[in-house]
Amino acid sequence: MPLDALEISDAVRKGYAVLSALDIPIIVIDGEMSVVYANPAAVTQFGAFSERAILSGRIRSPQILDVVAQVIGDGRTRTTEYAERVPSERWFEVRTAAVGGEGLYILSFRDLTEARRMDRMRTDFVANASHEMRTPLASLVGFIETIQGPARNDLKAQERFLGIMLDQASRMSRLIDDLLSLSRLEMRAHVAPSGEVDVGAICRHVIDALTPMAGELGVEISLQVPDAPAIVTGDRDELIQVMENLIENACKYGQSGRKVDVAVKMEEGGAIVATVRDYGPGIERQHVPRLTERFYRVDVDSSRAKKGTGLGLAIVKHILTRHRARLVVTSEPGQGSTFGVRFPAPNLG
Repeated sequence: MPLDALEISDAVRKGYAVLSALDIPIIVIDGEMSVVYANPAAVTQFGAFSERAILSGRIRSPQILDVVAQVIGDGRTRTTEYAERVPSERWFEVRTAAVGGEGLYILSFRDLTEARRMDRMRTDFVANASHEMRTPLASLVGFIETIQGPARNDLKAQERFLGIMLDQASRMSRLIDDLLSLSRLEMRAHVAPSGEVDVGAICRHVIDALTPMAGELGVEISLQVPDAPAIVTGDRDELIQVMENLIENACKYGQSGRKVDVAVKMEEGGAIVATVRDYGPGIERQHVPRLTERFYRVDVDSSRAKKGTGLGLAIVKHILTRHRARLVVTSEPGQGSTFGVRFPAPNLG
């Protein structure tokens, strides 16, 4: 039985109340493409709509407007995709459907931005990983062919080539180890650690292990820790991996400064901060926000020469995210760099 005018009004009003609670943008239009309702999410996304505003005044995509016109024409539900380039790149799946018997049409915008970014990251990751593997693999194949051919009877050349081949195989091994570490971390990203760890003891352990390497580089590592244990909730092995990455990087890339200062401090509110400072060449400002991206390098040749995989700080970021901690980087060219890890205060509530 058809609803009378009062019942239609009540039904539409109740429908708007439901739409207002949704967190995806929803726009309701009539057969003239006039906007009769926009929920709060749509207002946030597209701005406020004036009374009886024309849809094309705010949504300027010809593709969306064509689809809307088709739905108004035949009442069949249609879906299309819409991309915004400014102020930032975003993608939406736009679904247009008729509201049966009301002379109204509803547009819903499902945000695909995160999914598209993840797809792009996966594509870039595979491409970068393949490139990183291809280079040492090509080197290995080339030297093997040389040893089997022109250098078959040249023992001196074979000895030199085998040394290079070992370096390239080691590089591939380090890369695979880091890729596996990233994979394990991603699988456990949603699981918060539950153990108790003394950050000062972690730093002391790592410095003891890295002191021979630092000595070979001519770098002296100092450590300053509070008298009381600096206890955080965490996974000991993962936090060792964090401090190893940061201190080893400071020694290698800040080698020219000849010293690295490691400090652990307890703040008044209960937060614990571990900092690693080097006195090397520093990092240009434009590079700092991208340091934790996979395979991002400030200087590709320098990184590879120092046996870096381009994944160390990405691993650090993943571990700290699981620990609800933050990595703070400050650097000035010519003044060195400071990498700080801030662990939140324990939740005593």
